[in-house]
Amino acid sequence: MPTASHDVRSADPRPGAGPSRFALIGNPNTGKSTLFNRLCGLRVRTANFPGSTVEAHEGSLEAAGHRLTLIDLPGTYGLHLDRPETQACRQFLFGEMPRMSAPDGVLVIVDATNLARNLVLVAEVAASGRPMVVAINMIDRAEKTGLRVSVAEIESRLGCPVMAVSARTGAGCDALRASLMHAAPARPEIAALTESASRIAWATATAEAGVDVPRVNPSDATLTDRIDAVATHPIGGVIVFLAIMTALFWAIFSLATVPMDLIELFFAGTGGVIEAVLPEGAVRELLADGVVAGISGVLVFLPQICLLFFLISLLEDTGYLARAACVTDRLLRRFGLPGHAFIPFLSAHACAIPAVMSARLIPDARDRLAAVLVAPFFSCSARLPVYVLLIGLLFADRPFLAGVAFTACYALGAVAALLTSLLIRRTAVRGEPAPMVIEFPEYRLPSLRTALVTTWDRALIFLRKAGTVILAICIVLWWLGNYPRSAPPEEATLLAGQAALVEASDPEEAAAFRSDADRIEARERSRGSIMGRLGRAVEPVLAPIGCDWRLSVGLLSSFLAREVFVGSLTIVLAGEEEEDTSRVREVILGARRDDGSALLTPRSAASLLVYYVLAMQCLPTLAVVRRETGSWKWPLMQLGWMSGVAWILAAIVHAVLPLAGIT
Repeated sequence: MPTASHDVRSADPRPGAGPSRFALIGNPNTGKSTLFNRLCGLRVRTANFPGSTVEAHEGSLEAAGHRLTLIDLPGTYGLHLDRPETQACRQFLFGEMPRMSAPDGVLVIVDATNLARNLVLVAEVAASGRPMVVAINMIDRAEKTGLRVSVAEIESRLGCPVMAVSARTGAGCDALRASLMHAAPARPEIAALTESASRIAWATATAEAGVDVPRVNPSDATLTDRIDAVATHPIGGVIVFLAIMTALFWAIFSLATVPMDLIELFFAGTGGVIEAVLPEGAVRELLADGVVAGISGVLVFLPQICLLFFLISLLEDTGYLARAACVTDRLLRRFGLPGHAFIPFLSAHACAIPAVMSARLIPDARDRLAAVLVAPFFSCSARLPVYVLLIGLLFADRPFLAGVAFTACYALGAVAALLTSLLIRRTAVRGEPAPMVIEFPEYRLPSLRTALVTTWDRALIFLRKAGTVILAICIVLWWLGNYPRSAPPEEATLLAGQAALVEASDPEEAAAFRSDADRIEARERSRGSIMGRLGRAVEPVLAPIGCDWRLSVGLLSSFLAREVFVGSLTIVLAGEEEEDTSRVREVILGARRDDGSALLTPRSAASLLVYYVLAMQCLPTLAVVRRETGSWKWPLMQLGWMSGVAWILAAIVHAVLPLAGIT
């Protein structure tokens, strides 16, 4: 993962006004992120700790007229575990992190329904000597289950302010803000506990003294127990998981359609305005075909990205994702991956970039790296235009076979991902997946506010990390596809002359002549451009998978984004980009190679389909993998492996199909 471009730090807004920088820390599933969003709202930003792979969130809030900074640390069960997030928390709290100062105070959040375990972390934080405030969260849920928490008793034993809150409803949050100005170190005897056993004993004694627990019949199964009996069952759990994931996919691919169409219409209109306002020339082409097209290529997938993170946040808040990870762990572990990896793989079906980013949820570093390396194998939505085109050519008027082929594309990508994971866990990233120790939180209603804030934050990260990269690549590829410029070919010049001759007598015929001249000129410009020359240069390499120089140009240009293949191929073939899919098919089906043979046959279409399922053709994803892993070693290895596997299997398909009578 990347190092940060800036430190997670802020200057004191009012020197001498008391603590101004607070670290927020707590066990997982204590509602820490919900409380952070409740206190800070949208005034947040995300960054990595310097020199680490650990992400933190920084926000600001008002407390008694003072502006405070709150730094949300990763959830951790203790400060002495051998995990990157735990090490970052410990170094930050104890002032051991390079180029960063320790926080002025610490806000520790604990779960009112599980105080005994949560207070162990409080004792560890107390050893830092920092002023503290303890927030007992989910107090409303505790009261509903009959628990009575004595805040005064716990506060007297701790020696620092203790506040009861409900992050979900906001109850007690105003008082919590004010209490930050009165943060105080815990009692010296608590900070002096050095041994784990003594901390556990103190936490247990404090919880017993501060919580009145109602008598419960052990034989009475709770609602959570009854739901888990189905949700984590070896068979029932799989059925529930598939049903929820199907609904999630349906939402992502159906509900995002309208905003995606609106984004495309907006940028199409913007490009039209640019072409109407600016005079013909390189600047107009750069803005319309490079800049606008590049921004559109990023934003068109933003609705899917936002919807994906929104729904995943809601699922996580309900407590279900922990159960889903347990269900999938049984399958993924056989291929060297933990159950946590199913969330990145789920994200990959929308876009590989958020999939790579969401791998941060995987605790073990080796498991996380393995998931990052194989996630792009899963078919993303950017592959869909290529699938539709090639499968349509293969199975025209045979919808059942087309549907089977479509499903097979997704299955092939998933199988390739799992087998690759099995391989790299025995070679480059050796070792068995770490045992998945996961806590099942109580089921609860999700926080809409938290989901919206999370979505907003992730959308900004996506645009910031991927948008600039894609835009730059768009501009570079536009230049490569349009330069060097040469004089129009003689045929185009003759057609332009004929258009001028008949302009007065027959404007429609003149327009047809000009259109033909433009297509011929564009086609020859593409042939003579740097990209066209590259296509001819790599043609010998791609010929075994059925590509001539034209298909090679389309394949090379699709390293920007896979869906570019259709448009770039149409431009190369016809000199214009058609929005009508049927017209695109007619152009490609009627296209001929230099030797007069058909450009795309069932044989070459099938081999190209296999290639596009497996190949790493997304430079922005490689850039994000570089950021997430902190090295070019892994994305370059990823590029080489995926491209090599794609080429080999596509070449095998191209060579074997004639034996089955398919040419």
